[in-house]
Amino acid sequence: MCKVLRVSPSAYYDWKAGRSTKRIEREEKIKNQVKEIWENSRYTYGSPRVWEAIKAAEANPRVSRSLIARVMKKYGFKSIHPKKFKVTTDSKHNYPVSENVLDRNFSAEREAQKWVSDITYIATREGWLYLTIIIDLFDRKVIGWSFSKGMTANETVIPAWRMAIGNRPITAPLLFHSDRGVQYACKAFRNLINNPLVTQSMSRKGNCWDNAVAESFFKTMKVERVYQTHYLTKDQAKIDLFHYIESWYNKKRIHSSIGMKSVQEFEKVNKDDYFRNVA
Repeated sequence: MCKVLRVSPSAYYDWKAGRSTKRIEREEKIKNQVKEIWENSRYTYGSPRVWEAIKAAEANPRVSRSLIARVMKKYGFKSIHPKKFKVTTDSKHNYPVSENVLDRNFSAEREAQKWVSDITYIATREGWLYLTIIIDLFDRKVIGWSFSKGMTANETVIPAWRMAIGNRPITAPLLFHSDRGVQYACKAFRNLINNPLVTQSMSRKGNCWDNAVAESFFKTMKVERVYQTHYLTKDQAKIDLFHYIESWYNKKRIHSSIGMKSVQEFEKVNKDDYFRNVA
């Protein structure tokens, strides 16, 4: 009967018990709205981000965060949780190690002021695929990345760096932070970033918190996409993760670090503020 009438079992029992039809209809509407947002996030949004998405969609939403939380709990709309994360880069080398200049200060006042980078692996039926990313701490946007079959600097950080400076040219002092991996410490990469405006910074030995933003991105990406997908080929993984970065993470995903906005929304707000100040 519930399927024929297109109502949930709980709504039917509310009606049978004589509870308010308007309240039932309102809850059903909220449930459907929450379910759509939750499914579009690939089951990764909890109540805070679902609520922010509803606020962004409606000028005057008549729902509270606590109501969203109750609806999600009632209907089993749970966000999935991360698995244990492994370190990929090799810090056992004889190259010089830079001082930790960033020192866990992950805030930035402008674009191209502070960048962080890291490398991770993606499992496919064809073997490992490696992903290198560079994130601008100002808006948490992934501005450079590279996919590779190997782990040399020429395959990983060098193409990612070239993409990053193509997207956001360096015109003012930039702090570039990473772990102590050989890809970041080797001569080929150091020569590439040899610029009076660029200061290189590296995490302390064995301290993942010193590069928390980059590592957090990989944890998020793996929870929201990689762990839900079984990649048969490396090309399949490349295409899927390209769309994840460009279409989801850099555009639609809500980030708590930039005021519960998407990168796109954050960029628009800052551009509007800039032009208002200029005017």
